[in-house]
Formats: sequence, C-alpha cells, structure tokens
Amino acid sequence: MKMRPLGDRVLVKPLEQKEVKKGGIIIPDTAKEKPQEGEVVAVGKGKIGDDGKLIPMDLKVGDKVLYGKYSGTEVKIEDVEHLIMHQDDILGIIE
Repeated sequence: MKMRPLGDRVLVKPLEQKEVKKGGIIIPDTAKEKPQEGEVVAVGKGKIGDDGKLIPMDLKVGDKVLYGKYSGTEVKIEDVEHLIMHQDDILGIIE
C-alpha cells in the first residue's frame, strides 16, 4: 500500500531503540521509552501560506529526523508502525 500525506504532513518510521542494560538489568519492551528518532518515508506537497502560495517542504524522503516524544499519530501500514505528523513537529534533521 502506498500513502502520500497531505499538506505539510510527513510519514515517519520510528527507528528501533537498542536494548538498554543498566547495571546488568534488561529493561523489558513495556518499560522502554518511545523512540524519538525516525526516517521520513513520505512527505506532502507543502503548506499553503496566507498569500495563497505553496510553501515547499524542508524534508525529503530518507531524512533521519528527531521529533518530540508525544508527536504525531500512530498508524499501522502493512503491519509496520509509523507516525504521521506535521512538519512543525519535527525538531531537526540528523546528519
């Protein structure tokens, strides 16, 4: 299935966190924090400004990004978890 976000939204696939061991204790999946890094899978065309002109997206497919802990809406596409969020919810691009 293909998906193209509308407007200034982006589709992000969260990157898996590495298993964290603190003091020899393995932290179960239920206690791990949600990942805050992901890869952009799809982008919309951009936002329409007050003057009616299209403001292009700063992001492109393949960018690795950092986003807020509670950003976006979780969606499942072909049994894979993704987040869909506004470009403004992206904190930065990881280079």
